[in-house]
Amino acid sequence: MMAKFDIGGIDEVIHGRLRLGIMAYLADAEVADFTELKTVLEATQGNLSIHLRKLQDAGYVAIEKSFVGLKPLTQARITPDGRAAFGRYLEAMSRLVGG
Repeated sequence: MMAKFDIGGIDEVIHGRLRLGIMAYLADAEVADFTELKTVLEATQGNLSIHLRKLQDAGYVAIEKSFVGLKPLTQARITPDGRAAFGRYLEAMSRLVGG
């Protein structure tokens, strides 16, 4: 008998390819600057900004803006809520694929 097929545990905020990439990267690195994320995820500036804002609005990522000398620096940091949500997402995906 097949186990109940349930996609209800898949967090839509995280599930997008770029947002999943951001969360996976930050779960490991804890914090990353905007340029680093843009490079690693091969994203455009505008696209990355939109997805970071969505994660920020959900409380999963904190955005910190500062300056290094005269150069602006934007950093993204995974929040405790974000880490917990990412853990739940991975568990739900594991159940979905039978892992």
